Amino acid sequence: MDQTKAKLIIRPATVADAPAIARLSVKVYGKADAFTRAEIRGQVINFPEGQFVAEYDGKVVGHCATMIVTAAQAFRPHTWEEISNGGYGRPPSDDGDVLYGFEVCVDPDYRRLRIGQRLYRKRKEVCQYFELKGIAFAGRMPGYSRRMRQYPDPADYLQAVRDKKVRDQVIQFQMNEGYEPREILPDYIPNDKESGGNAVLMYWTNPLAPRDTGKAVPGFKERVPSTVRVATVQFMMRKIEQIDQFEEQVEYWIDVAADYESDFVVFPELFTLELLSIEETKLEPAAAIEKIADYTVRFVEFMQRMAVSYNINIIGGSHPTRVKLGQGKSEIRNIAYTFLRDGAVHETQKLHPTPSERRWWNIKGGYGANVIPTDCGPIGVMICYDSEFPELSRHLVNQGALMLFVPFCTDERRGFLRVRYCCQARAVENQCYVVTSGVVGNLPNVENMDVHYAESAILTPSDFPFARDGVAADTAANTETIAIADLSLDALLTARQSGAVQNLKDRRFDLYRVEWTQQ
Repeated sequence: MDQTKAKLIIRPATVADAPAIARLSVKVYGKADAFTRAEIRGQVINFPEGQFVAEYDGKVVGHCATMIVTAAQAFRPHTWEEISNGGYGRPPSDDGDVLYGFEVCVDPDYRRLRIGQRLYRKRKEVCQYFELKGIAFAGRMPGYSRRMRQYPDPADYLQAVRDKKVRDQVIQFQMNEGYEPREILPDYIPNDKESGGNAVLMYWTNPLAPRDTGKAVPGFKERVPSTVRVATVQFMMRKIEQIDQFEEQVEYWIDVAADYESDFVVFPELFTLELLSIEETKLEPAAAIEKIADYTVRFVEFMQRMAVSYNINIIGGSHPTRVKLGQGKSEIRNIAYTFLRDGAVHETQKLHPTPSERRWWNIKGGYGANVIPTDCGPIGVMICYDSEFPELSRHLVNQGALMLFVPFCTDERRGFLRVRYCCQARAVENQCYVVTSGVVGNLPNVENMDVHYAESAILTPSDFPFARDGVAADTAANTETIAIADLSLDALLTARQSGAVQNLKDRRFDLYRVEWTQQ
């Protein structure tokens, strides 16, 4: 008999599984309460060793999400929103000693295959591999709503289940898996009506845990370089005669950044509009933006080749791109292309066109805000005006971004300062690095691109491990140049855990959260 492939496997989840897991979550919980793709990407990026899927005949039919926290975090009163970082998960705590599970779900069409049992077993394997003290999670008690009159206190209901006076399938399954009920967590998931909003804090003690659990937990520090070198190009717009001149100008700055062994180089927003100066006559705004979109394929291929050739990750500013909508329709969106040195290309659409972009060029707002995994850690890109909306940066940091890149294009100092002040705020409130890159120079024959003002910069949080003024490097105003700085990811991650202020840890999930509409 020929060998056949296994039909049911449990394997680590990847970022590429996010769409399939999101569909499963919608099927199990409904659209309103399901995980979004962004939340799933955040889980995988924050702690890839702790996320699993069950796959049956190539279809994702189960999902398990965990993180590593301290015992104090696990056993003090908390809600699901608070402990799970709003569903995005958390990087392992430096002193974490407990594996915390915050999601297990199984496709209802496959529930007779003991998939839940297999996922619970996988959690135990992870706990034992990292030599943690045990596993904690807050389980639902779906039978409570039917017995609420009989047991007004949910703790009495739990005791009745333990005494086998009452049957609760979920609690009993978890007890059969070796978990001990510790206490009731009120308002754990307020809209869980079947459980009355309550949850049972369950705990499994790892029998193999050493007295001194000292095995290195793979947080960000173990998965990213300790230091990353970044370069920001302040690009001079000038009249050119042919596209080769533009490409020579761009390659020059990539070569400079690569000679300094930079890991990233970032170019400004709309710097490709220099190509419009090739035209012999000034184009009307609508015709100009259509013309620049014709360069998209060549621009992407050129920049992709540069990233691989010079072994550097390139945030390629932004470029107006024609996006097909179906039924023969299309529209122009302002898109930032990120070219990784392994040849991968990622797109980030500008979500908030400025009034002048809409008026002059009819540029439409885009969709999506996905973190980009790189060989130097996860990054996010915000295009100019997008940096002035704090929800976007928080969404990217929730997904795991350590650095945010902001290509911008501003015509005078007031507009520049809006971007600069907001980017500095984003660095402080998200405890991340923010790198800005702007255009300078003049293009008198290009509508709405005649004058520019920029002071590009590499910004840091405001705390003791970083530059005194929160500026690692910056440039002189309106000068074509490059700024380079080494950014310590070790210092950044340490500050998030134990800085003078800890903006990410201290958020009030009981008061607010950022919800992202999935498109």
